[in-house]
Amino acid sequence: MLEQIEPAPADAILGLTAAFNSDPRSEKVNLSVGVYKDEHGKTPILDCVRTAATELAAEAATKSYLPIPGLVEYREAVCDLLFGSGHEVIEGKRIASAQTPGGTGALRVAGEFIKANLPGATLWHSDPTWPNHPNVFNACGLPLKKYPYFDSQNDRLDYEGMLAALKKIPAGDVVLLHGCCHNPTGVDPTGQQWTEIASVLRERGVLPLLDFAYQGFADGIEEDAAGLRAFSTEGAELMVCSSFSKNFSLYRERVGALAIVGKTAESASALQTQLNAVIRRLYSNPPAHGAEIVNKVLRSATLREQWIADVAAMRRRINNMRQGFVDGLAEAGVPGDFSFITQQRGMFSFSGLSKEQVESLRDEHAVYIVGSGRINVAGLTPTNLKYVAEAIGDVVGQAV
Repeated sequence: MLEQIEPAPADAILGLTAAFNSDPRSEKVNLSVGVYKDEHGKTPILDCVRTAATELAAEAATKSYLPIPGLVEYREAVCDLLFGSGHEVIEGKRIASAQTPGGTGALRVAGEFIKANLPGATLWHSDPTWPNHPNVFNACGLPLKKYPYFDSQNDRLDYEGMLAALKKIPAGDVVLLHGCCHNPTGVDPTGQQWTEIASVLRERGVLPLLDFAYQGFADGIEEDAAGLRAFSTEGAELMVCSSFSKNFSLYRERVGALAIVGKTAESASALQTQLNAVIRRLYSNPPAHGAEIVNKVLRSATLREQWIADVAAMRRRINNMRQGFVDGLAEAGVPGDFSFITQQRGMFSFSGLSKEQVESLRDEHAVYIVGSGRINVAGLTPTNLKYVAEAIGDVVGQAV
């Protein structure tokens, strides 16, 4: 029975990392997978995380199961971080929440929740979006459709096209939005545009689902929550999938959360039971260690201050690499104006490179980026930046 099963296709992103790891060339550069790297090309353990983990090891008294939705303290701390301490959705007890195995786990739980409780709902996602979004929601059996998002001719948000499409989405459907640092384009709506988008979806009777994986990587911890909070008005309903892989550098710990905001406290109570039911049949309950680290950091004034400073340092380094990348492309004589890259936010940038140019970069220069042309700016370092810019200049020159 098993012998007839064919190999699955390689993952569009993680498959590149596997190919990168087996590449023997010493000059190779991996700009594909969304992992932050410091100026030495290493993914760091934050000092606040190391301190919290050490304290937790000394305090540990049990390895028993967590409750189905996870640690209460962690879930409360996450909601404070997302919505702001004292926000009406918190004070009004309108949130059902769960600790999940990473942001991807939160998305899968959200998809299963939608499938089970909103029969007939179609999920709409941006064009383009993170390549794993369709995989996750297809696995839940949800019908998917796209709405316009990126104007590739002008390297900007296609806000007019996006808003026009959102105004036609049927009531009862779900719209997936990136809370900040849109993956893969790095282009986000402005504060005013977020308010308008929230108003349109509310008037249409459409449920917003925000994927919020990069809080702090655009403009700041509080500033990056502006889009999410534009949806969080009195009586509004929404879903939020969040992750601490990037901003806590806890990639392998798989720390995420799902928050579902109901219209009333009574509704939230019912939503919590349905959320628990979904989790029970998926993985029963979440792992503890990563969430305990995040909870300890967020609840310690000293560690929290240290974390905020660490996130700011990561954000500055990424932005410096954005500017350095633009300067490097100019110095390498690559034709075109790439200044738009400095206006993008977060770890990623849409480079505008074609699939053929991406393949040439990999084959001829050992520079690995995603087939769409998305570059992980956080993978650039002062050491490899010049090499990458010159490699791009070479493949672009071949096509001229």
